[in-house]
Amino acid sequence: MSSVKKNTFIALLVAQALVLYMVEMLIPVPFIAPGAKLGLSNIITVVAICILGFKDTLKVVLLRVLLSTFFGGTLSSLLYSLSGGLLSLIAMTLMYKLGEDKISLIGVSIIGAIFHNIGQIIVSILVISNVKIALYLPILLVLSLGTGIFNGITSSFLLKHLRKINFQSKFKKWGG
Repeated sequence: MSSVKKNTFIALLVAQALVLYMVEMLIPVPFIAPGAKLGLSNIITVVAICILGFKDTLKVVLLRVLLSTFFGGTLSSLLYSLSGGLLSLIAMTLMYKLGEDKISLIGVSIIGAIFHNIGQIIVSILVISNVKIALYLPILLVLSLGTGIFNGITSSFLLKHLRKINFQSKFKKWGG
């Protein structure tokens, strides 16, 4: 596949992640934790890890974070999204590569949700200069289980259907 096709695919993934981000902004989340979100954009991150590998998924995550901040964020949302997104990407990629036969995409997604929250708590501690914000982490980790399971099931479903049309095999040489 040409680099034009690969870059077009990356752009499509970014667009899909942005649509999920915008839809998520419209959903009232009645969680007990203020600021908690479903992390629907992470569905696209999981799919990208499986098809493209780390380097190109990094492009997807960075573009998604930058564009979502442009569309409706602030400097602080950029910091939180970037830290959570990058830490999540690293953790999910490691789990996907190291636990290929032992961990399902649901497990990979849960790890991603957990590390996304850890990244955001680290930034919170640095921004407000108060380590007590870490007391909020257990609540976020419990919520990570639900969102990680949902996003993992959705990612698995999407990849299953992409395999049915032999889509994924077209991208093997891209690093997935």
